[in-house]
Amino acid sequence: MTNQPHVVAICGSLGEESVTRFALEHVLVGVERAGGTGELLDLREFDLPQFDPDQREAGDTPELKRRVRAADAVVLGTPVYHGSYSSPLKAALDYCGFDEFEGKTVGLLAVAGGRFPVTAMDHLRSVCRALDAWVLPYEVAIPRSHSAVMDGAFTDEELANRVVTLGRQIVRYSHIEPCPPSFESGENIGAAD
Repeated sequence: MTNQPHVVAICGSLGEESVTRFALEHVLVGVERAGGTGELLDLREFDLPQFDPDQREAGDTPELKRRVRAADAVVLGTPVYHGSYSSPLKAALDYCGFDEFEGKTVGLLAVAGGRFPVTAMDHLRSVCRALDAWVLPYEVAIPRSHSAVMDGAFTDEELANRVVTLGRQIVRYSHIEPCPPSFESGENIGAAD
């Protein structure tokens, strides 16, 4: 790790006018304000077929894994689908494993059309714990996404501040001493399958 932490923000939305992508770009503004460097990994730009354990290097998987491994910290951003995170993000996480996430600080951001994006972050927190990542307690939920952004700006200043704060927090804790392996990681046979 360097003194200037490098953060990758993985966008789990494939939508053209994605509030998730918009929010992650603003998280990266917070990263830069805190002295880090940031990079958006837009999953629209990666060929990631549905995960097949017999084809672990399919499509653009090697490049995705390389960029996640090279980061000091990761922010996962997802739209909420049926109370959980998106399938493109699930595929990306399935291809990654301990080499990409163990001991790494992870921030979470979820965007919902309704009022309750929290369950998706709970599911992502469980996945990250199984990979022995350290997930920031601070997270950002963006409810009512259809009215959250208008004319290229957040409609709520408090929400805009929370998003940028996530970027500052991920830099602040990017070098935190990792916790000992979790019980979940010891039971995570699929990651080592």
